[in-house]
Amino acid sequence: MATTSSMFMYSLTIQPPSSITQAILGQFAGTKEQQIITASGSRLTIHRPDPTQGKISTLLSQDVFGIVRTLAAFRLAGSNKDYIIIGSDSGRITIVEYLPAQNRFSRLHLETFGKSGVRRVIPGQYLAVDPKGRACLIASVEKNKLVYVLNRNAQAELTISSPLEAHKPQTLVFALVGLDVGYENPVFACLEVDYTECDQDPTGQAMEELEKSLVYYELDLGLNHVVRKWSDPVDRSATMLLQVPGGADGPSGVLVCGLDNITYRHSNQDAFRVAIPRRRGATENPERKRRIVAGVMHKMRAAFFFLLQSEDGDLFKVTIDMAEDDNGQVTGEVKRLKIKYFDTVPIASSLCILKSGFLFVASEAGNQHFYQFEKLGDDDNETEFDSDSFPADPTEAYTPVYFHPRAAENVNLVESIDSMNPQLDCKVANLTDEDAPQIYSLCGTGARSTFRTLKHGLEVNDIVDSELPGDPSAVWTTKITREDQYDAYIVLSFTNGTLVLSIGETVEEVTDTGFLSSAPTLAVQQLGEDALIQVHPKGIRHIRADRRVNEWPAPQHRSIVAATTNERQVAVALSSGEIVYFEMDTDGSLAEYDEKREMSGGVTCLSLGEVPEGRVRSQFLAVGCDDSTVRILSLDPDSTLENKSVQALTSAPSALAIMAMADSTSGGSTLYLHIGLYSGVYLRTVLDEVTGELSDTRTRFLGPRPAKLFRVSVKGQPAVLALSSRPWLGYSDPQTKGFMLTPLDYTALAWGSNFSSEQCEEGMVGIENKNLRIFSIEKLGNNLLQQSIPLTYTPRKFIRHPEQPLFYIIEADNNTLSPSTKQQLLTAQPVVNGDSVVLPPEEFGYPRGQGHWASCIHIIDPITTKSVLQQIDLTDNEATTSIAAVSFASQDDETFLVVGTGKDMVVAPRSFTAGFIYVYRFLEDGKELEFIHKTKVEQPPQALLAFQGRLLAGIGTELRIYDLGLKQLLRKCQAAVVPNVIVGLQTQGSRIIVSDVQESVVYVVYKHQENKLIPFADDVIARWTTCTTMVDYETVAGGDKFGNLWLLRCPQKASEEADEDGSGAHLIHERQYLQGAPNRLALMSHFFPQDIPTSIQKTQLVAGGRDVLVWTGFMGTLGVMVPFVSREDVDFFQTLEQHLRVEDAPLAGRDHLIYRSYYVPVKGTIDGDLCERFALLPNDKKQMIAGELDRSVREIERKISDMRTRVAY
Repeated sequence: MATTSSMFMYSLTIQPPSSITQAILGQFAGTKEQQIITASGSRLTIHRPDPTQGKISTLLSQDVFGIVRTLAAFRLAGSNKDYIIIGSDSGRITIVEYLPAQNRFSRLHLETFGKSGVRRVIPGQYLAVDPKGRACLIASVEKNKLVYVLNRNAQAELTISSPLEAHKPQTLVFALVGLDVGYENPVFACLEVDYTECDQDPTGQAMEELEKSLVYYELDLGLNHVVRKWSDPVDRSATMLLQVPGGADGPSGVLVCGLDNITYRHSNQDAFRVAIPRRRGATENPERKRRIVAGVMHKMRAAFFFLLQSEDGDLFKVTIDMAEDDNGQVTGEVKRLKIKYFDTVPIASSLCILKSGFLFVASEAGNQHFYQFEKLGDDDNETEFDSDSFPADPTEAYTPVYFHPRAAENVNLVESIDSMNPQLDCKVANLTDEDAPQIYSLCGTGARSTFRTLKHGLEVNDIVDSELPGDPSAVWTTKITREDQYDAYIVLSFTNGTLVLSIGETVEEVTDTGFLSSAPTLAVQQLGEDALIQVHPKGIRHIRADRRVNEWPAPQHRSIVAATTNERQVAVALSSGEIVYFEMDTDGSLAEYDEKREMSGGVTCLSLGEVPEGRVRSQFLAVGCDDSTVRILSLDPDSTLENKSVQALTSAPSALAIMAMADSTSGGSTLYLHIGLYSGVYLRTVLDEVTGELSDTRTRFLGPRPAKLFRVSVKGQPAVLALSSRPWLGYSDPQTKGFMLTPLDYTALAWGSNFSSEQCEEGMVGIENKNLRIFSIEKLGNNLLQQSIPLTYTPRKFIRHPEQPLFYIIEADNNTLSPSTKQQLLTAQPVVNGDSVVLPPEEFGYPRGQGHWASCIHIIDPITTKSVLQQIDLTDNEATTSIAAVSFASQDDETFLVVGTGKDMVVAPRSFTAGFIYVYRFLEDGKELEFIHKTKVEQPPQALLAFQGRLLAGIGTELRIYDLGLKQLLRKCQAAVVPNVIVGLQTQGSRIIVSDVQESVVYVVYKHQENKLIPFADDVIARWTTCTTMVDYETVAGGDKFGNLWLLRCPQKASEEADEDGSGAHLIHERQYLQGAPNRLALMSHFFPQDIPTSIQKTQLVAGGRDVLVWTGFMGTLGVMVPFVSREDVDFFQTLEQHLRVEDAPLAGRDHLIYRSYYVPVKGTIDGDLCERFALLPNDKKQMIAGELDRSVREIERKISDMRTRVAY
């Protein structure tokens, strides 16, 4: 198979995965403050919780280009900084530290111990650290364990020893934890099963008698080797270990969590066991046993406690009572174990308790939650159960204990962090008629699932919105003296006058400011120490602090058409095309430069930069003329108003702004000229501070209206507010320092200005028709805004109404009681007090029931009501499996909603009793559904599609065409086209692309006159297809459940033959090739993005952008695949990618090329996420790579940023 391809794609992530597989807590910055580090897929992210505001902000997120399997924090004795150990799929142990000054992760050690990849005998799955930071143990699922001793050398640098082996063959490890033993030899505890005898026993007797053991491994620091110190059998259902504090803090040992029980174990203590309390209620099954799925231990000054979470999300507080001696002093002996219900929170993959009194819940599904502790549940009236009432022996029977769940009392939710995990389906559509489409997505599971609308933009915080007497054309704010911290006046310009408002507790009109109110204003500026300036069409008004006014009148028969000012300079353009320049004298008056400079055309806009620190003037004046040019004039005393450089534009400039901004290329700040054109295009070019040359132009289309630019400040950084058909903000990205241009989620503004007052330190003021609006921007980190509509059950698939902005969603939850069953249980038996309380399912989940399905159909309006319009519940233990909107030719092309369901389905091994196809009619423009009839079929239909005025259904292995009858659907044609189960259908013309659950895709042609479905091409590799889309008539793009994306193409000849007129006999009689279709599909490109693709579609994401493939991943990823147009670009990016693989090797030690080729060698795809790391390299490396590529650093950065901004966000 050729590795070069005739087609190349550029893979970009728009939104990284948001599902957290593990979260750890530590002082990674070396300060008192704790940070949280999370792993999501291949991303390592460090978050800073802010205890004062109860918020979490992201400091740094980095792709490690490897699967992060496990994380641990450790600190050497006596230091105040935590390091991070990463166990990944690279076959190496990685030790990383976070450098807060440079805001980056720095790799300290990378020790190889085995092959790469996730394998069962290569360590990396489990990681445990000695609490005193002396050693760590990294283990595999089977056989191998390695201990690394951590220390520091004479230079106080971290050192790592050679690995010490603690291998035991034919042993499976279930859990691993470091014991807290104070300063004695480090000990690690393990849950192990030895399967030697099971392997040799064919009868299965040994399997029945198998024991699970708790094993202690001790690292002898004196002899430098590891010994297996103690082993004891534990409950066979045990799956989890938690470390109990030791040394001076507690008894040491572990908690072993199994099915329905928690046991305290230690080598020199008795065992103590408590049962996990079960929920009590009319709808709860009293026999259902719970497991512990997550837990955390928290140490306080003289006490400690555990919070353990069951699979329902209930938190239990577990404490240990110590025995006392005769004098009432606590001994090191354990007396009893206690458990009580604490609160209910979403099911977590990790729990973290912060010292500042917060709980971070990294949810398994849905948003991450950040709670504050109100109290520790010591004084409530919940029943406490202790180990005195339960036998320590796991085989003995006991009476189960119960509790009533209730609303949270001990913790209080302070922030919910958006997470799209799991993401099950997605559509890109423009329902609001904006210039860019929105992304609609199905996320979450159970009662916490949501329908989300994603929109590209920054969140805007509206502060003031007040109506004005007329339509203003412009607005400014100004201070009165240079020393003022806040603005004093808002100046509004109307067509026939000027209005001045003072800013105080309230905003009110003032008339004694010295401003000319009878003429419109062109510019307002605070000048020098304490003067103000107003430029109007007939002159310049200079208002001194003592209210003396100096007026410079415009020459006769000429008026001022454009003006620009800064605190020491003023430049105006006259209607005759002349430019007049003023500079402030030492005595504070304005001095006019003697010569006027005539421009070749009419002047449309001007800009002066701010006066740099320690200088008396800005060096340059930018002049935009109606002959579509921008000229840079020098303001140096020796060469005033001389031409320095000129730039030709595609249309006349409507606005200019010279400003210094942070620059990722040079690492410092650079002077930029921002240009807005009448055509709605925005350009940003670098202005050389010495020569005035313009270079490195980047363009972006903002909208159809002329672009206006304003200098503002956001988060203490200079930014540019660009207004066209919608407002945009240009700013430096907080992490990469690269320039970002993002739309604001706000109404279109006509004019804007910076605004600063006591109530709003950093805001902006804008005008829109008759309204004055004051707003601020709080968050720059996230540029995708999410709006959620809650759903009832786990959403499976959804479709859009063909004409209306409505969506139809099918939802189904397994092992969940349906509403009718729930109602029967509540009304059936006489209910004991407190059992009939129905708890809100979004917090407590639905009542469980083995083999039960709860399912419904939802109509959602995401635009006007932003809510669910209708819910149709399914009965008889049916669950929805597929949905389609079909217009039937036999019914005058009326569109119907068709839904496929399955009855009594069992997911694995797959079984069911029947399948049905329901047909609904749309009423009231699709806002309601009317049931027409249902048709019984042999299997649940997994795929439905409208096809040539009829319905195409994938039922098991068969592809069928149905038409609509009066009583049921009528079968017109069928063919068995795949070996297993049809899970997806796509069509163009008479061609149908059929996806099989595990045998990739098959191309089928429908011959109308013969009424036959004939497969004519299939694939060489068995791909477990999850989603597909047709890119063009020959090509299909798809994803599989192992996390690959691929493009397949039908050979040209086979494609033409299939479409030849005639009966299709030549296709039927063509010889099969290797028990498959006559032809094979060719692989065009292949890539491993490390998330399971759940939807893929060909669409545009930005206004005027190219078509791209947008795919979504199960863990919440949003990505795009951009086709390359020219071979030259491909060569450039391929070379860049090769250099970056060497110069910026992945953090966890995985080889980038092998990682992207996990299952199949990467083909025809360039990793844009790796290319974008170029901006974060140190300057010397950038220069070196640029030299190798024979380009400048700026040119490379421009190409990388253009690849993203042209097609995506």
